[in-house]
Amino acid sequence: MNRIKTLQELNLLDRFLFSEVMADNEILEDVLEIILGHPVPLKDKAQAEKELRRTPQNKSVYFDVYGEDIRDVAYDLEVQQKNTKDLPKRTRYYNGMIDLNMLHPGEDYSQLKDAYVIMIMPFDLFGEGKYKYTFHMSCDEIPGLKLYDGATRIFLNTHGTDGKGVSEELIQLLRYFEQTTWENAAGSHSRKIEKLQKRVEEIKQNEEVGIRYMNAFEEKMWERREGEMIGEKRGKKIGERIGEKRGEERGRKEGVAQGEKIKQREIARKMVEKNLDFMLIKEMTGLTEQELNTLKKKNQSRNKCNSNHIF
Repeated sequence: MNRIKTLQELNLLDRFLFSEVMADNEILEDVLEIILGHPVPLKDKAQAEKELRRTPQNKSVYFDVYGEDIRDVAYDLEVQQKNTKDLPKRTRYYNGMIDLNMLHPGEDYSQLKDAYVIMIMPFDLFGEGKYKYTFHMSCDEIPGLKLYDGATRIFLNTHGTDGKGVSEELIQLLRYFEQTTWENAAGSHSRKIEKLQKRVEEIKQNEEVGIRYMNAFEEKMWERREGEMIGEKRGKKIGERIGEKRGEERGRKEGVAQGEKIKQREIARKMVEKNLDFMLIKEMTGLTEQELNTLKKKNQSRNKCNSNHIF
């Protein structure tokens, strides 16, 4: 098991620190402006760990940081440490959950807000070396024809190598996310990143945040242990059921085989009584010579007893 990081050791790719820092509207506005290349004035306070669920039966979604700007555009920012191999579909689900919670009964679809799902990762999901991959719906048959449905998904790669099409400030921001230090903030020559670093330091020095971090860690460990216990119980029950089924199947097969054996012995007994060829009986019933000899002796003994009874 890996050693648990202290609050001081966290960087902005760690979900806890990311959510705490980005819940500040000014910071979130600066980060969105660097990513998108234009100002993003938010209208309400950003929400960290925002939960969305359509019905109790649906899978719930926890957005790392969610905000809406004065033009009613929705933004979901996520950090993702590991490539779980499902990220394109996960962002599709996130986008869908944002849409499902936008309209009230009777409202027209044209009132759907534009929505951005932005994922920041320390790996290249597509292997093309880009720092930024932006996706919109477009037509396969007509290159350049876009659907303009208002949905945008962006994947940011902190390990990019091709800076074409992105600002130097975004490249510095992505590096800073992975190595969140004063040195990297100062070396970025970006006022926004330096302000971001000040906010990070405030968070790390806040005692209440430190307590929340420890509580969140303990809760996570308990949930993990609880999950392991549930998994063990389920695994045991499944194992028992599998064992029972295998036992039943083995018993059935053994019973069928035993019944077949008895049937063949009865056929062989009748053939012996009729004095049929020994090799023919063996071939027809599959019994061994020893089994046939035993049947033959029993038949001779029975015939002898019958003869004595007559006389």
